[in-house]
Amino acid sequence: MSGDAPSDALAIETRGLSKRFGHQYAVNGIDVAVPRGAVFGFLGPNGSGKTTTIRMLLGLASASSGRINVLGQDMPSRLKDVLPRVGALVEGPAFYPFLSGAANLRRLDTADRHAPAGTRNARVDQALERVGLSHAAGKKVRAYSLGMKQRLGIANALLVPRELLVLDEPSNGLDPQGTREVRSLVRSLAAGGTTVFVSSHLLAEVEQMCTHAAVMSAGRLVAQGTLDELRRVGQTTVRVRTPDVDIARRVLANLGLAPGDSVQAENDADGLACAVQSEDAVAAEVIAAALVGAGVRVRGFTVEGSSLEDRFVALTGEGFDIAQ
Repeated sequence: MSGDAPSDALAIETRGLSKRFGHQYAVNGIDVAVPRGAVFGFLGPNGSGKTTTIRMLLGLASASSGRINVLGQDMPSRLKDVLPRVGALVEGPAFYPFLSGAANLRRLDTADRHAPAGTRNARVDQALERVGLSHAAGKKVRAYSLGMKQRLGIANALLVPRELLVLDEPSNGLDPQGTREVRSLVRSLAAGGTTVFVSSHLLAEVEQMCTHAAVMSAGRLVAQGTLDELRRVGQTTVRVRTPDVDIARRVLANLGLAPGDSVQAENDADGLACAVQSEDAVAAEVIAAALVGAGVRVRGFTVEGSSLEDRFVALTGEGFDIAQ
């Protein structure tokens, strides 16, 4: 990190952050910028360095080089000041199996010297209600499903008000209803001013839940920004259904939408359907006006931007789980 003070608008900021094991880099020189109040998706294939990065952010692992700033404080030197303001669920929750969910939370809350004892029971009840576990508060954790344990872990992170919530795979093991509940919970926390940093392999959840995202690949940060910014960088695909294919292709080429290997054509009742691609966005109304002005008989017309999945595959060379 440079000598400049970190921006007050950022909840998390890293500069040149690296973690090396021997000669192998698990994380290699990444600059992450998480705006305050954002729901920030941290994406990447298994082994890309996501969990290692989270562990460094929370002081659970030391960095080999680079600097970290969390909530305006240098880490790990200000660890004791920062951690009480941060809730986290990393690498799955661990609980005492023969204690109930509520008893586990009370025990964990007792270990937090910053947590007020006088409100402990009320806060435990409220946290269990927020994650939909009130009905299982008295049940022993050994009888909990994986999804219930995951929600109990989130409840633990919410026992006291937090400025930043760090969740590593929060939807792991949840059924569709549980996933929707976590998504709603994250949105409500963000609406209340909490910054949420979410590592996830479920692309559909990231697209529905997050405002910003970053993509990791082989230890490097290959892209970050708002979801719209990440999609915009990808290719635009234009499909025109018309019997005047040659004229249509010339018009599109004049607009910079030159067909290449990606051109698709097939016979159908309306003539031919062709697709061309471009790295530069062209407004749909501009394309439509140019086609009609050239006398092209347009029977079908679509303009499609890149999806987040397209961008992920292009950046990492790997597929992405898009469903639970």
